[in-house]
Amino acid sequence: MTIAATASAWTCGEFEAQLRSRGAGYHIHHPFNVRMNDGLLRPDQIRGWVANRFYYQVNIPQKDAAIIANCPDRATRRRWVQRILDHDGFGANEGGIEAWVRLGEAVGLTREALWSQRHVVPGVRFAVDAYVNFARRAPWQEAVCSSLTEMFAPKIHKDRLATWPTHYTWIDPEGLQYFRSRISLAERDVEHGLEVTLGYFTTRAQQERALDILQFKLDILWSMLDAIELANP
Repeated sequence: MTIAATASAWTCGEFEAQLRSRGAGYHIHHPFNVRMNDGLLRPDQIRGWVANRFYYQVNIPQKDAAIIANCPDRATRRRWVQRILDHDGFGANEGGIEAWVRLGEAVGLTREALWSQRHVVPGVRFAVDAYVNFARRAPWQEAVCSSLTEMFAPKIHKDRLATWPTHYTWIDPEGLQYFRSRISLAERDVEHGLEVTLGYFTTRAQQERALDILQFKLDILWSMLDAIELANP
C-alpha cells in the first residue's frame, strides 16, 4: 500500500496549507515573468506574451462550461456560471476577454491579430488545449481543484500594475484594466474553489491527488511561458 493510502487525512487547515504551498511553482517565478516585472522585455516580447495569453483567455469560458456540463449540482452551477459571464461579458459588462483585447491594443496589437490567433505558438496551444480537455474529461470536482492556481493570481496582477507603468511607459495605462479587475474576482473565485476542494478531497489519498491536479495546472502555466520565451528570445 502507498503512504497516501495509509496516512491520516490532513485537517482542512493543513490541506489548504499544502495547496497554498504549491505557489512556489507558480509562473510568477518563471524567468520570463521575472524579466517582465523588472522592465527587461522588449516591446515585441510583451506583444508576443499578450497575443499568446489571449489564447488562454478565450478558452477559459470553455473550460468553465465543461465544468458546468459535468456538474449535477444546481447550486454549484449557479455560482460557477458567473466565471463564464466574467470573461465573456454580459449586459453592459464587456468582460475579461474584451479587457484583454484592450490590453493587446495598448501594447500595439490589432484586434484582428489577436482574434486570428496567428501569433499563438504550438506549445501554448498544446498546453491550453490539454487544460480544457482535462476539464471536459475529469470529474467536475477535480476540474474545480485545477482552478486553484487563482490563489496565487492576485499577487501577479498587483505586480504588473505596480511595475508596468514605470517600466513600460509606452503602454497606455488604460489597457491594464484586466489586471485591476481580476484581483477581486480571483479572490472571490478562490473562496468557492476551496470550498469544493476541501469538501470533496477528504482522505489522504484524495488530498494527494488534489495536489497532483494543482501541480498539473501549475505546469500548464509554466510550460506556456517556456513556449513564449522560446519564441521570443
